[in-house]
Amino acid sequence: MQSSSNLFPVALISAERRGDLSEDVYRLKPGNSPDGTVELAVTRLGMADEPALRGVPVILLHGSFSNRRFWFSPKGLGLGAYLARAGFDVWIAEMRGHGLSQRNQHYRKNRVADYARYDLPAIAAFVRELSGQAPHWIGHSLGGITLAAALGGHYLEEADVASAAFFGTQVSRTYWPLKIPPVEWSGRFILNRFAQLSGSRLKRGPEDEPIGLALESMRWYGLFGRFGDADKDWWAGLAEVQVPVLAVSASNDHQDPDWACRKLFEQIGSTHKQYICLGRAHGFADDFGHVQMLVSKAAQIEVWPLVQRWLTDPQAPVQAQALATVGAD
Repeated sequence: MQSSSNLFPVALISAERRGDLSEDVYRLKPGNSPDGTVELAVTRLGMADEPALRGVPVILLHGSFSNRRFWFSPKGLGLGAYLARAGFDVWIAEMRGHGLSQRNQHYRKNRVADYARYDLPAIAAFVRELSGQAPHWIGHSLGGITLAAALGGHYLEEADVASAAFFGTQVSRTYWPLKIPPVEWSGRFILNRFAQLSGSRLKRGPEDEPIGLALESMRWYGLFGRFGDADKDWWAGLAEVQVPVLAVSASNDHQDPDWACRKLFEQIGSTHKQYICLGRAHGFADDFGHVQMLVSKAAQIEVWPLVQRWLTDPQAPVQAQALATVGAD
């Protein structure tokens, strides 16, 4: 079978019609990481009756314990479907071992560092090859953290990113027990006995997460931890990022609270950035939660149009209370 890319092996593994939308699923084999068995599934959404009509590319990154269905349900609902109907060229990536992306050989060792260093650049290259344009990126929760790591580590070049939007994304919450070395060591000892964390057992979502992610986050939040890996300080690198940035928090998000999301936003060096908190105190009809900020009827009415406005012009204010500059308050 002929590859769908000149960069690395890519196969079209599914082409379905979902009502008025087309759903094409590609399997990428970048071969750019130490684990050569890594395969990534990327779904492209478009209008079924207008296959040649493709707008500006947008890449959506799901959070932990999730998959592509966070953005696009089998019934054709979700932000991904909304943006496709609005004329955008929508791409939904699934991380290693999630959804249609098979588990790689060293699945239990997968980390954000691997996603950011190897997987996101490969996805960016493939999307740019097919679309001929720099894509916009939208990440929710862990997807946003991965995007921040890729930007802070300079694994994604500016030519790969037209803009970056972070929803419910932070790395600044303090877990005080992890600041006590014996507690951290004990936690690592226990976690190392497992290969993954079960999303269904933990009631967090439909997917599992490799234990490598949990061990990595424990290092971030440890006594001398930092947001980065052994080679690069991603947190420091964020100060050098100059692409347009939108950061969105939710006033009723207890997992990734507003103050912590704001701290990540303030670290980013871009002069074209905006911050929005989804809550009644900020002019919205509801106090949104971690998932509801993107998946709910209220989000469909208030948040999705906001995202569309941002993608149309990332340098224009998308909401009256948005913070448009580094020093805005």
